[in-house]
Amino acid sequence: MKILVLNAGSSSVKYQLFNMETNAVLASGLIEQIGENESNAKIKYFDNGVERVVERQSSIKNHEVALKIMSTLLIESGVIADLNDLDGIGHRVVQGGASFSEPEVVTEYVTAEIERLIPLGPLHNPGHLAGIKVSLEQSPTVPQVVVFDTAFHSSMPKHAYLYAIPYKFYEDLKIRRYGFHGTSHRFVVKEAAKYLNRDINTLNAITLHLGNGASVCAVKDGKSIDTSMGLTPLEGLIMGTRSGDLDPAVLFFLARTLGYTIEDLDKLLNKQSGLKGICGNNDMREIDKLAADGDSQAQLALDMFNYRIKKYIGSYSAVLGRLDCIIFTGGIGENDSDVRLNSCSNLGILGIHIDPVANNQRCREITTISTPDSPVKVLVIPTNEELEIALQTKEVVEKIH
Repeated sequence: MKILVLNAGSSSVKYQLFNMETNAVLASGLIEQIGENESNAKIKYFDNGVERVVERQSSIKNHEVALKIMSTLLIESGVIADLNDLDGIGHRVVQGGASFSEPEVVTEYVTAEIERLIPLGPLHNPGHLAGIKVSLEQSPTVPQVVVFDTAFHSSMPKHAYLYAIPYKFYEDLKIRRYGFHGTSHRFVVKEAAKYLNRDINTLNAITLHLGNGASVCAVKDGKSIDTSMGLTPLEGLIMGTRSGDLDPAVLFFLARTLGYTIEDLDKLLNKQSGLKGICGNNDMREIDKLAADGDSQAQLALDMFNYRIKKYIGSYSAVLGRLDCIIFTGGIGENDSDVRLNSCSNLGILGIHIDPVANNQRCREITTISTPDSPVKVLVIPTNEELEIALQTKEVVEKIH
């Protein structure tokens, strides 16, 4: 069985083709700068065990042209003969609102709902929708499935996902916490359960997806019961360019004193804040180097980043009552040993003890970084959101056949 996973953005399409018998990646690629004069299309695949990379530059005016180029690259690489030979196509969609708690076969209703939810996901859903519509046109005989980033968090109780604002805003506008990175959180929890030889339905965990975007999730009995991102991905942890949690009155203050507009504030909090706002850089690798060279602003950014993670670990430990494991994942979570060590330091009262030697590495596979006697296991688990989408797509396709 071959499953193609598509992640279509407003100006890009990321794709991976999986052999679901072995979960191996047959090919992967990225098409960037759609709609611009200089667009780039790239594919990576294996030919008799040798990795091949093909790149093409041209003007790619829309998603229809982008997916045709993707199809051509996949066919020329020899991994498929035709897109219609695929067993399924899985689409990533960031915002599923309260409408979807599981992956769904693409139907008119599903695409209409994704479109209706654009106000809740204006940066992502339009691109996803464009990719889905073009894919349906180009591969009409292939089962197509949508996997939502928000779906894993649909198990949150009402007292966790509601905001303390007038209830009518929830009733009329569906303003609430939705959470994101759900596909990643789901994947690493499943992997942790297998690794620890535990029934996932009895596993309590705190999962930390740390990258340029970052979120934390409280998982009780294998299900999300709280998460740091909210109505949008802006809330929660300090991120590369996003502020995370702050007093909303800061916005009123800036509007009154500096005349900031809604558009100014949106750009400020989403594009100019977080690590970048503190030290001028949002690449954690560069920030680590700057801090090591004595840059006080870089060190401050690291201290703030780690402190916010620690606060969430403490609060979610209280929410869970019993904590079996903490899971680090994402680009920073998998590679930055200092972040892992410092965000978990002095948490012995919660049963969390890091082994500095085991932790001092970049982790390419599941790794235990806690001490042997630590009541709470601390794990690093490389995430694989594309594989999780492929697995969920496979499950849906098998049910409809």
